[in-house]
Amino acid sequence: MRIGVFCSGGDAPGMNACVRAVVRSAISGGHEVVGINRGYDGILDEDFFVNDQNEPKMTLRSVSGWSQKGGAVLRSSRSDRFRTPEGRLHAVSMLQRNGIDALIPIGGDGTLTGAIELKKIWKGQIVGCPGTIDNDLGGTDYTIGFSTAVSTAANCIDKIRDTAESHERMFLIEVMGRHSGYIAVHAALAGGAEVVAIPETKTNIGYIVDYLTLLKNRGKDSVMMIVAEGDEMGDAHQINRQLIENDCPFSTRIVVLGHLQRGGSPTPEDRIRATQMGAAAIKAIIEGQDNIMIGVRGEDTCCTPLLDVVNGSHPIPDPLLKLMETMAS
Repeated sequence: MRIGVFCSGGDAPGMNACVRAVVRSAISGGHEVVGINRGYDGILDEDFFVNDQNEPKMTLRSVSGWSQKGGAVLRSSRSDRFRTPEGRLHAVSMLQRNGIDALIPIGGDGTLTGAIELKKIWKGQIVGCPGTIDNDLGGTDYTIGFSTAVSTAANCIDKIRDTAESHERMFLIEVMGRHSGYIAVHAALAGGAEVVAIPETKTNIGYIVDYLTLLKNRGKDSVMMIVAEGDEMGDAHQINRQLIENDCPFSTRIVVLGHLQRGGSPTPEDRIRATQMGAAAIKAIIEGQDNIMIGVRGEDTCCTPLLDVVNGSHPIPDPLLKLMETMAS
């Protein structure tokens, strides 16, 4: 069997570990792996990873040392061409011409939505793996890259707190999460932040200012506020303006972590989870499973139909939100 693997959408630390597991597991079972560069664009352009023998297939040596590498060695992209019916038909012809029997796309909601559309017109198997730092996909407790993104954010909070305390300021630290506050809540808990703003809960500026005033009156001279970029009141800059307009008692500064959260060597947890899921994807393909995503429930891998993944959600557990409130009070 000839199996294609690629990364698509935003890169996430641990994607390389997942590809490594796919390659090693497939070769162990007597199958061949084609590494597809630049996601769906790579399918359209027949842009395949070439090994040291100048062959368009991956070997054990090809993925040596990949577990600890950040980014996506196969490169990643978002393909406008693949979004069109003509583009997807061309993708099918390229897959058929290169004898690819199954695909393992590694990515988030957009990547898996593309896989669903491709499956409608292609007979090959598709088994996806969840690669996104946001941890916002249904069908899994954990997405590849989330652990590293939280670790990076928490480390930044620790450093920013030093200067906040030195200058007696409040810092608004914006983290990624257009539709999910997972990174914000976990980073806030890890970094001991006093305030957090996330899409899942309503952000009340008046309440926050009252709370900040209370902290100030208690003798608190510096504050950390973590803002998920997708909060309904806006990003960190917009929320900061509203705080100032409502007489925020602290002098404020803003730090946007941005793409810093996607980079760096993956944490051991990301490496292990990615390896589990990559190996499970090959196992699922060999068993004949199709149109699914591999996820993690507890310590075990699981399979969820792709349609259920993209139509589902991954809400932050209420106990975690209540813990955040308790720690901030």
